[in-house]
Amino acid sequence: MEEAIDGRWGELLTRRYAATVTTLCLGVALYALNAFLVSTSLPTAVVELGGVGLISWAFTVFLVAAIVGGAASAMLKQRFGTRPALLLAALAFLAGTLVCGFATSMPMVLVGRLAQGAGEGVIAAVCYALIPEMFPSRLIPKVFGAEAIVWAAAAFGGPLLSGVLTETVSWRAAFLINVPLIAVFAVLVGMVVPAERGRGGGTVPVLRLSGCAAGIMLVSVAGIVPHSWQAALCVAAALLLLAVVVLADRRSRDRLFPSDAFTFGSTVGAGLWVVLLMPVAQAATTVYLNITIQHLWGYGPTMAGYVSALMALSWSGSAVLVAGIVRPEGQRRLIRLGPFLLALGLLGVMAALATGQPWLLMLCQVLIGAGFGISWAFLSQAVMEAAQPGERDAASALLPTLQSGGYAIGAAVAGLIANEAGMAAALTPGAIVHAATWVFGIAALLGTLGFLASFGVRPGRPS
Repeated sequence: MEEAIDGRWGELLTRRYAATVTTLCLGVALYALNAFLVSTSLPTAVVELGGVGLISWAFTVFLVAAIVGGAASAMLKQRFGTRPALLLAALAFLAGTLVCGFATSMPMVLVGRLAQGAGEGVIAAVCYALIPEMFPSRLIPKVFGAEAIVWAAAAFGGPLLSGVLTETVSWRAAFLINVPLIAVFAVLVGMVVPAERGRGGGTVPVLRLSGCAAGIMLVSVAGIVPHSWQAALCVAAALLLLAVVVLADRRSRDRLFPSDAFTFGSTVGAGLWVVLLMPVAQAATTVYLNITIQHLWGYGPTMAGYVSALMALSWSGSAVLVAGIVRPEGQRRLIRLGPFLLALGLLGVMAALATGQPWLLMLCQVLIGAGFGISWAFLSQAVMEAAQPGERDAASALLPTLQSGGYAIGAAVAGLIANEAGMAAALTPGAIVHAATWVFGIAALLGTLGFLASFGVRPGRPS
């Protein structure tokens, strides 16, 4: 009966939950803030250190390491225990931050980014897995709402903080600002995370983890190869390799993923498809919206940034508004409405660019953010609670990992479509509108597939 009561926001601030919420939100903040800090400061670092050709790899190696770390996180949590896994990940992130902050060459920065990604991938995934362990069901949507607020704050404050530090101190300071944050996180982990002992045993699935790394690396390479056919080949090979990893994992005794991952007959399987397809679709706006409105409408970087930030604000605001809904029927409707709004918003973006209507574009950015905000917490909670016995850690940890993978795949697909549509050849208004029609039209189709998959997600029921 207690779980049917609408948890109050103030309950998160009580002595029982305040430190735990702070710890989990700080884990999210490390990932979000680091992403915005690095994207702002790295161009300056490249000028000082040289190696301009390696700048994209600083993001690629982080992403690959983060996804592999996230995929391995449930296994690490079970083998070593939650607290040791988080502290080891924090140590890896700290080591990577120090290597980046004191790097004397771009290859050193890449080594640091690799360690940062591995550590943060585990931190983000284990923090997700801790949510259903440490909070009752009635508070889980509010925890996700709090994390959405943190992400939006990082999206606004990260570039500003990094810019100020880079201009007034050094680009190194923008990296090293993570040091006190990770220290606070480690202290909080020691205070609030249970010190249960790991189970040990089992084998490390090196081959499957290597397959995950190779698949994501192929997706990233697709964005930098010179010819479209090479990019298409990379994306196809990546998807095939990742599918082989999932199938091989299903037949293994020591699984990385839930046994019903990506099946269509369970809440976990359908939910994971939605978790993948929504970021794949939304990546089109992340990659191409800013450059499109700058060249098409003459917006400066700041104005274009504010248009992009509307999505983050809408995500956070709508997540807070719906966090009090506890009835499964209401949650089910929102899980379906979320990808529908995403697809509708992407279609609207296409129409706004084609007709030159900035107000419509801004409205659609709000719709896209709301699509995530109203559904993401309930979608995640449904997957967590529907996992088979003994597989909740794997299901929970896969959520942020799959989200990152979805953005990587979506960015590669959007780049392939844009190049085929002629955007790379000429940034003239006609070429931009033509390419945008294809990019955002296909993104809307992918969002629609997420909407169809959402009908298999059934909150409040076992898988």
